Amino acid sequence: MDGLKRETDMAASADVVHVTNDNFESFKKSKAAVIDFSATWCGPCQVLSPIVDKLATEFKGKVAIGKVDIDENPDLAGMFGVMAVPTLVFFKDGKVVDQHPGLLPEGTLRQRLSKLAS
Repeated sequence: MDGLKRETDMAASADVVHVTNDNFESFKKSKAAVIDFSATWCGPCQVLSPIVDKLATEFKGKVAIGKVDIDENPDLAGMFGVMAVPTLVFFKDGKVVDQHPGLLPEGTLRQRLSKLAS
């Protein structure tokens, strides 16, 4: 039962893109985008995940929000030098403009997304 709850808790919102090696190039070409690099075994990632899901819905059409499971896509994590999870990578017009390792409070992440969207 506990395993099922964790799976449900980690399920992404319908507004979050599951980013993989196959769709990464097209995803990052969004006008504004952020990727949450995380892992199912990471406690802080589980804290950040529902915040990311909520903000994906809030910023739908303004900022593309995706998640990468580093265990399933280690090449993507390596491409950005992800050494700790969670790590958020922010893109503007296909280029990395910011990167933040660790948790961000919801309000701070909302501010960063608003700035990215402008």
